[in-house]
Amino acid sequence: MQIIKHDINIDFVGKRKLAMIISGVVILLGLASLVINGGPNYGIDFVGGTLVQVKFTENTDAGKIKDSLSTLDLGSVVVQHFGDDANEYLVRVQESANNKELSKLISGSLESSYGAGKVEIRRVEMVGPQVGKDLRQKGLLSILYAMIGILIYISWRFELRFAIGAIIALLHDVMITLGAFSLSGREIDLPIIAAFLAIIGYSLNDTIIVYDRIRENYGKHQKKGFTAVVNSSINETLSRTILTSGTTMLVVLALFVFGGGVIHNFAFALLIGILVGTYSSIFVASPVLIFWDDYRSGGQKKVAAEGGAR
Repeated sequence: MQIIKHDINIDFVGKRKLAMIISGVVILLGLASLVINGGPNYGIDFVGGTLVQVKFTENTDAGKIKDSLSTLDLGSVVVQHFGDDANEYLVRVQESANNKELSKLISGSLESSYGAGKVEIRRVEMVGPQVGKDLRQKGLLSILYAMIGILIYISWRFELRFAIGAIIALLHDVMITLGAFSLSGREIDLPIIAAFLAIIGYSLNDTIIVYDRIRENYGKHQKKGFTAVVNSSINETLSRTILTSGTTMLVVLALFVFGGGVIHNFAFALLIGILVGTYSSIFVASPVLIFWDDYRSGGQKKVAAEGGAR
């Protein structure tokens, strides 16, 4: 199936400087938000705390539950709808007190608002601060190791310049997604680390398709010049990129809208990541190759000029 003609010729690389400015502004906004907020908003998985699953016998909402717990000194409190039951919620608190004591505190506070017997504490799980710190470090290391593995693989499979372009594009995608989380005030927990790794894999797949076509076309049409080959390769893979990204976006959008609060942030990360990953394979990864080629060509011309002068 092809929704765009194979011989289409949109000047993508001609807009690379504008794309670089847009990406820079978006990344700076995200970084500014992180600085203002004092860093990422880590969830209980990474900073420690307690998760309480609560079931109500009557309809309620997250705001009312949070108001009912406001009299307790629990630190940051996050309430999310959980599962298919409309009256079941997850309450995440920073307090890491004894499970039984915390369960009694929360149960008593909620029953004072909803009535005795109308609240059931179904489970209580605690994550200690040290465990949270270890999980945070391992989550960040998993992303770092993924990047290093990709750098090694693409350097072997293609060339170093292709690997550098792919890594810059992946860093671009992760930074923008992280900035989106900071700007929207969303928590980063273990499922979000999994989403970041999924984004890296998805974005890399798009980039590899374009890179493979660039390498193939450059072997056939070197006389056209590297910039022209890159642009034509992007155009040739455009139909495939739109079809793949479009169908994936439909699935992730369905998860975001209908998946419920438990996977809402995960789906949000994938939505941003897929959009930005598709953009970066065209406007970041490929233009990096052109900048590299221009730099190398300029250096060769300079060496040739100095040799001629002698």
